[in-house]
Amino acid sequence: MNIAVVNIKDIIKYFLRIGIIIILIYICMQFVKGIKNTKKDIIKENLGKEVNRISKNSFLQVLDLSVPMFSYNNNEESKIKIASNKEILAMGAGIFDKSIFENTDLVTDENELSLDDGEEIANHIEEIPKDAKTEVVEKNNIKPNYTGVYNGVEIDNQSDYNITKKMLSGDVKITNKKDVLIYHTHTCESYTPSKGYKYKSSGNFRTTDLNYSVARVGTELSKYLKKKGFNVTHNTTYHDYPSYSGSYDRSLETVQELLEGEDTQFVLDIHRDAVGSSSSYAPRIKIGDKYAAQLMFVIGTDGGGLEHPNWKENLRLAIKIQQKANEMYPGLFRPIIVRNSRYNQHVTNGASIIEVGATGNTMDQCILSMQCLANVFEEVCK
Repeated sequence: MNIAVVNIKDIIKYFLRIGIIIILIYICMQFVKGIKNTKKDIIKENLGKEVNRISKNSFLQVLDLSVPMFSYNNNEESKIKIASNKEILAMGAGIFDKSIFENTDLVTDENELSLDDGEEIANHIEEIPKDAKTEVVEKNNIKPNYTGVYNGVEIDNQSDYNITKKMLSGDVKITNKKDVLIYHTHTCESYTPSKGYKYKSSGNFRTTDLNYSVARVGTELSKYLKKKGFNVTHNTTYHDYPSYSGSYDRSLETVQELLEGEDTQFVLDIHRDAVGSSSSYAPRIKIGDKYAAQLMFVIGTDGGGLEHPNWKENLRLAIKIQQKANEMYPGLFRPIIVRNSRYNQHVTNGASIIEVGATGNTMDQCILSMQCLANVFEEVCK
């Protein structure tokens, strides 16, 4: 018969190990369960907040949050619908061209400036006479470069063409003096905030709010031109949002659609100069005791290989307009830049880009410039 001798101490150690293992397993299970419950509570809390938020909005408000910019200017400025400032939060990540829209901290103030409010502010700006004395402000400006002068107008030729006086000679034909089309390839370009035009950007000097972007500059120019009897179509379609790439392709589609069946000659693509990326660059002129942003024509050619047979006519017309501006408001315009790119200016023989100010200018200064520009157009088209 075999007899096994059992040590009591070994038995106790065995059961202690088992107990410790059971306790550790229990603790781990409770820990995992706690995490799951916490996640559920967070989800329930967030879901509850979202339900409460939606319940406080009407159907149209919810639609606006879910489908930003579903309505835009239909060529009637009184019908412009401003895109919701909370629209970015309603859109999925990855939609943006991140190099342009790096900051999604948009304005959330429900009492923000509306287009009507802005017009009220603009209407209180003193009207600039046509013979006002002007002076170029050197501070925060860049010394202008130019390669030649034609009839007093400085031209900075950055194209592959050798621009001669013979090339620019000849009559400038204005076939339609009353119809003007204004649009924006880079609709979201914006300026340095000022007292009357404060906003939070959705990128580096960019905003989707039409009150504060370069689209507002177009609105003011349209208003001043209309007062002078011009027929103006102002389109505020976003061409650089949500993606900056392909802006010119999209704006071309817009312009071609708007020009179909029309004989409009003046087609103005209003931009903000992007040469600077800070508030330290602000090309200005002083008119009395007020400041206005400087302007600049950018004229495209067929030097890049795209068909553009009428670029010389576009350049001649820009020179004609700038000549008049030099008479009325010396220094309002910087030298005309001529480049190889076409910039969609093949659509008419009166198309151009007009750069209004730069990142350091304010909306107030740009609005004053639009007064001057409207006065110049009135004189050119007499």
